[in-house]
Amino acid sequence: MAYRIAVAGAGSQLGREIIKTLAERSFPASSVVALATGRAVGGNLSYGEQDLKVQAVERHDWSETDLAFLAPGTPAPASLSRKVTGAGCVVIDVTGSGDPDAPVVVPEVNPGVLASNPRAVASPAAGAILLAMVLHPLQAQGKLLRVVVTSLQPVSGAGRDAMDELFSQTRGVFVNDTATPEQFTKPIAFNLIPHIGGFGEAGVTEEEEAIAEDSARLLGGVAVAATCVRVPVFIGQALAIHAAFDQPVDEAEAREAIRAAPGLTLLDRRDDGGYVTPLETAGEDPVFVSRLRVDPTVPNGLALWCAGDNLRKGGALNAVQIAEEMLRRGVLDI
Repeated sequence: MAYRIAVAGAGSQLGREIIKTLAERSFPASSVVALATGRAVGGNLSYGEQDLKVQAVERHDWSETDLAFLAPGTPAPASLSRKVTGAGCVVIDVTGSGDPDAPVVVPEVNPGVLASNPRAVASPAAGAILLAMVLHPLQAQGKLLRVVVTSLQPVSGAGRDAMDELFSQTRGVFVNDTATPEQFTKPIAFNLIPHIGGFGEAGVTEEEEAIAEDSARLLGGVAVAATCVRVPVFIGQALAIHAAFDQPVDEAEAREAIRAAPGLTLLDRRDDGGYVTPLETAGEDPVFVSRLRVDPTVPNGLALWCAGDNLRKGGALNAVQIAEEMLRRGVLDI
């Protein structure tokens, strides 16, 4: 059976990547509709060898759609999700601002939540996806008690204009141009900005809260303290992770668990260059794990580094894999 698919926010970086991934993985589609607002309407996007004319999301008839992806740039995603599911359509929300009651899903971690046949699910924040992918196989070694993570996030997570700003500011440094931030609060070229999303009363940013909350939902309620930093990288996100368990975790067994886990690649040699950097993950599907070692500062602690393409497994690929898991479980046919 083939399905009628719509991608809202299709003009965004992540929306384009979802359409690209659907074509690459030959998801069974009888039709794919690209939806957007504003200046993106009327443009063309590639879907395999086809060109899709971008249509206005507010004019779309959702009763003619079986599966909808909501990408960043989707207007009022929470209310749109309710409208779409009300029309009988299944929703996979990748905006981070959709239905707060929708379960968050990483197919390698918690596919069982799809057994209830939810009509709307959310793909978590990219940092939470990477974190859950890495720590989930280690939960067989011991119960997670606490996680401290620093998430180093590329400018592509803020969209095409943010990528253009990094490019123009980087070029401007070499001709002594003054950097005037527009997409960020401070210059991003040759800089680090510890601020992604608005600040809450406790000083935690929205992105930090999203990673902590999504990770807790994926990993059985573990407490997560996150610091999110925007870095001058175009594509590729990295996490420095410190995890504490309720019992000693054998380092060799932890390596084997990660090596055997689906979607992970262990590349960890203790020599120059024996680790993966964000630059190397661009266009790659796996989450790469490096620098695995004991953390002696806490009981039963492990420290490790991971990196992955934020637009692939951190976004579009995870969303399409959710759809594939729904397909296997018959959720799309209900």
